[in-house]
Amino acid sequence: MTDHNPNVPSVDQSDRLVPVNLRQTGPTPVEMLISTRVRKSPFWHLSIEAGCWRATVYNRMYHPRGYVKTEDGGAMAEYDALVNRVTMWNVAVERQIRVKGPGAEGFVNFVITRDATRIAPMSARYCILCNEKGGILNDPVVLRPAADEFWISLADADLMFWLQGVNLGRRWDADIDEIDVCPLQIQGPRSEKLMVDLVGDAVLDVPYYGLMEAEVDDARVLVSQTGFTGEKGFEVYVRDASVHAETVWNRILAVGEKHGLEVVAPAHHRRIAAGILSWGQDMDFETSPFQVPLAYQVPRNKTADYIGKQELERQRAEIEAGRFPFKLKMVGLRLGGLPITDYASDFWLVATTDGERVGYITSPWWSPELDTNIALAHVPVGLSEIGTRLRVELPEPWALHAGEPVEAEVCEVPFRPSVNPSAREVARKRGRDYAD
Repeated sequence: MTDHNPNVPSVDQSDRLVPVNLRQTGPTPVEMLISTRVRKSPFWHLSIEAGCWRATVYNRMYHPRGYVKTEDGGAMAEYDALVNRVTMWNVAVERQIRVKGPGAEGFVNFVITRDATRIAPMSARYCILCNEKGGILNDPVVLRPAADEFWISLADADLMFWLQGVNLGRRWDADIDEIDVCPLQIQGPRSEKLMVDLVGDAVLDVPYYGLMEAEVDDARVLVSQTGFTGEKGFEVYVRDASVHAETVWNRILAVGEKHGLEVVAPAHHRRIAAGILSWGQDMDFETSPFQVPLAYQVPRNKTADYIGKQELERQRAEIEAGRFPFKLKMVGLRLGGLPITDYASDFWLVATTDGERVGYITSPWWSPELDTNIALAHVPVGLSEIGTRLRVELPEPWALHAGEPVEAEVCEVPFRPSVNPSAREVARKRGRDYAD
């Protein structure tokens, strides 16, 4: 527990209007109130039937975050199912915002940093949207099921209102609405065989970030080869989900039985190892893509204007001139302590070897493959070089000795390779700092 102070002043957040709350409050013994102010997805009751025992709120919807009880292995038992077999996740919280009409491509090209004209029909891309200050508003997967139609599969932020505001007066001839489509993720090494049994051999021809239309017991779905893990995986977008949720869910359970399918929560332990970021946790609307591993999302070769372009180009010029224009930068850490096998309650503090608190961890977890704790963290740029030694103030029950920080070292991200290399990894291999 930190001393009562104005939010750990030694961590320099002077370039933020709303500093990250670094007070170390620990777990709070409260009960989540289930009410009608927060939406229940069409899969919510099915998740409860599958054993969901805890949840959070994401995009103003209840979001399952645990099925296996702690005494039965908890999140690490779910991790084992993911990396060794196959899992299904309720990710209906990824609300689908449809942009449809003759001006859809032009509008999407104006609000994302990547080139929307390069997203072919029946394909998708991981993208970011920024405000005029270069802050990241969202990092969705953008799907293009038709030439005049895009779906923005939202991360945890109310983006629809902003998108509708950008198109005020119909500057682009396009309608922008949330639609009754809810996704499920099928993730793990056996996911492809399950999907063949579910929708047929045609799924084998779907490339990474490719799409295909299919039916599951007469329910129409859109299938993509995407996911939040770094493992082999797919997403099944259920159309008219308020009607067909049970049909698709139950059919996947039946098909998946012979493949060892388990219903689990989204695998934050695996996405950290893959270097996949979580909006609202690792970054937010005051975070630049140049502070986190998303600089590749700011292409040099996009000639069309987009929101934030001028500021992002200014930031890049500053960095290339040797002047990093931010107080903190994201790094990967390997750190000591007992195995971190559950979610962190706070942004744990990072200190120098002399004990000065200078940064904070956003996403920590235990990696069984690497036999160490790993984390994403924000630290001063002068402490961001690979091999830099730091310390982390771990709380109980993860600390080796109460009140004593554990050793940490800055390391490469991703921590371990993915089945499908990320766009950042591909860009790096091509000797670029941006994605196509």
